[in-house]
Amino acid sequence: MSISVGDKIPDVKLVKATAEGPQPVQSADFFAGRRIALFSVPGAFTPTCSARHLPGFVEKADELAAKGIDEIACTAVNDAFVLGAWNKSGGSDAITMLADGNGDFASALGLEMDGSAFGMGKRGQRFSLVVNDGVVEQVNVEAPGDFNVSSADHMLGQL
Repeated sequence: MSISVGDKIPDVKLVKATAEGPQPVQSADFFAGRRIALFSVPGAFTPTCSARHLPGFVEKADELAAKGIDEIACTAVNDAFVLGAWNKSGGSDAITMLADGNGDFASALGLEMDGSAFGMGKRGQRFSLVVNDGVVEQVNVEAPGDFNVSSADHMLGQL
């Protein structure tokens, strides 16, 4: 069963990509006391993720902040080095990259997918969440191959 509105974010270890290198963080600690826009991509440097998903959140960061979002975070089943490089190439300081290298977070959310047919193994689905002090306010999960409801524009319409 996947995460729903009103559920608490599961507490698992993630790795934050920073300029100083990877920093471990517990999801419960990261989401505590703030309102966070989280989006998940199947993989850094993949076509839709790089051309539309990440750029949309970069472009809309100020508008999201104006609607009460304290931080924008992106997660993917990639390591922190890959996510850090991806953020440098097309992201911004407005986006926090949270590596879910083993897929534990995606699995705990009930939002993993099997990309084995594409040589990607287990990954997180494309989705977005609004999380307020560790509690989910909005859940937007894409149908396979789609990019609509997990976008920054869609999230802005919900806030």
